[in-house]
Amino acid sequence: MDFIRFTIVDILDIFAIALIMYYIYKLTRGTQAPNILSGIILIYLLWIVVKALNMEMLSAVLGHIIGVGVVALIVVFQPEIRRFLQVLGKKSKQRRNSFFSKLFDFREEKTTDMSFLNPVVKACADMSASKTGALIVIQEYVDLSFITETGITLDANISSSLLKNIFFKNSPMHDGALVINNGRIVAAKCVLPSTQSDVPISFGMRHRAALGVTEVSDAIVIVVSEETGAISVARNGQIKIGIPPDALYQELIALMEIVSEEQNKVETAPVQ
Repeated sequence: MDFIRFTIVDILDIFAIALIMYYIYKLTRGTQAPNILSGIILIYLLWIVVKALNMEMLSAVLGHIIGVGVVALIVVFQPEIRRFLQVLGKKSKQRRNSFFSKLFDFREEKTTDMSFLNPVVKACADMSASKTGALIVIQEYVDLSFITETGITLDANISSSLLKNIFFKNSPMHDGALVINNGRIVAAKCVLPSTQSDVPISFGMRHRAALGVTEVSDAIVIVVSEETGAISVARNGQIKIGIPPDALYQELIALMEIVSEEQNKVETAPVQ
């Protein structure tokens, strides 16, 4: 067994690969990506065996397939790659905010005034009664400029009338999401990333988009179903369906307090 040399570096190498594969599986779970990845890994293992046996022709063919497959992977896994980078950006931004807040005793100003929720809740209750579809994103600490840049900039005060007019069926801005930050409407008609996870077949595009943006940010999203009028709230890749209009305010307050507590833990954690 002298030809097999197994050192601590090899152990770390195997552990790192296993960790990467685990996170790739966790990220792509619920999609077709794991099946495609399994096929690619089998081809790669076959190429290693063929190369070790000095089967030059088959080795060359498989080598070219793997070479072209790198480009194909980027195309096939474009949604997963984008989602992975967004999640990575979310975590790195949280760490960066924590570091600079400790270094300069500075954090981005965020309003603690929750009065803006009153017109939001009233508008959602009215839209629920009239079965008007709506998708409202409440930005927390993670920057959503990559979302607001896809829509129409408004920078307007929040009122229930304005919200209902934006999501009115014949309004030019009723499609897409509306983003609220620091008690103001930042943009409307924004495009949200759709979730790649397994969701019930009854979920529409609004619910999928709500889950998608909460998987890559700490935002809180309100969904009003156009089919049933049911109100749902999503956060952290989870969604609560069928919230009564009179309970929506307390639900939002509770979720915002959870996000604030999580952010405080990040900022008070020891800097690595």
